[in-house]
Amino acid sequence: MLQTIAERLRQQYRTVPYPSAHPVLSERFMGRPHINAHTCTANAGCTACMEVCPTQALALQEGTLGLDMGRCTFCGKCAKACPQSALTFTKEYRLASSTRQGLWVFPSPEPADAPVPSQVQPFDHPMLPSLRRSCRLREVSAAGCNACEADCNVLGTIVFDLPRFGIDYVASPRHADGLLITGPLPRNMQLATQKCYTAVTPPKLVMAVGACAISGGLFSGLEAEGEGAPAHLTVNLFIPGCPPHPYTILDGMLRFLGKQVP
Repeated sequence: MLQTIAERLRQQYRTVPYPSAHPVLSERFMGRPHINAHTCTANAGCTACMEVCPTQALALQEGTLGLDMGRCTFCGKCAKACPQSALTFTKEYRLASSTRQGLWVFPSPEPADAPVPSQVQPFDHPMLPSLRRSCRLREVSAAGCNACEADCNVLGTIVFDLPRFGIDYVASPRHADGLLITGPLPRNMQLATQKCYTAVTPPKLVMAVGACAISGGLFSGLEAEGEGAPAHLTVNLFIPGCPPHPYTILDGMLRFLGKQVP
């Protein structure tokens, strides 16, 4: 008993101070992409970044370069290939969006470190006050590689302590307020996921976590694979990344539930 107390005193308090303070991120962390409107020459015919993208996340829209974070794997190949260094990855971890269109990044005249308005709107439903206090999610791993699943699961550790926000994972969809989906949702998982969704009680929240769950990711277009959760379910929250950082997931969840975050 005394050894247990001594070890507890040695380890001290391990839970991160977020959301009362901004998180401390690794130097290698690659966050929200930024396209410099002053130096990007995609509208003049430069396609260097688009040619190296493994998921076709970069595309021209009415002559303007756009980057779809819902497809982006944050591999950084586009930034290295850009001859003008117009495309960079910032340290901005707040990437989630309430809409699919909100995941698109377009050239901006603002500096890379300029604040970007959040694309997450609090859930518009009468049950929101109740969900703020208690939100239960059934996690569905729809043929993911276990990277997104690992970062979702780590939120339950002592470091992030997800239950302190009233959010927790449950074993049965009948006990859940919604689904948290990872993976590309291939053909063999679509019926099981639909049955799981049917078993969830209203309001049936759906959170798509990771590029695979949002768009199919690297597996998009393959015969046996899916195009992600939006093709089969009504998604309320999109959290991009490959995989998303735990802070990105947590920030999106808290904003969606209308909680105070930095």
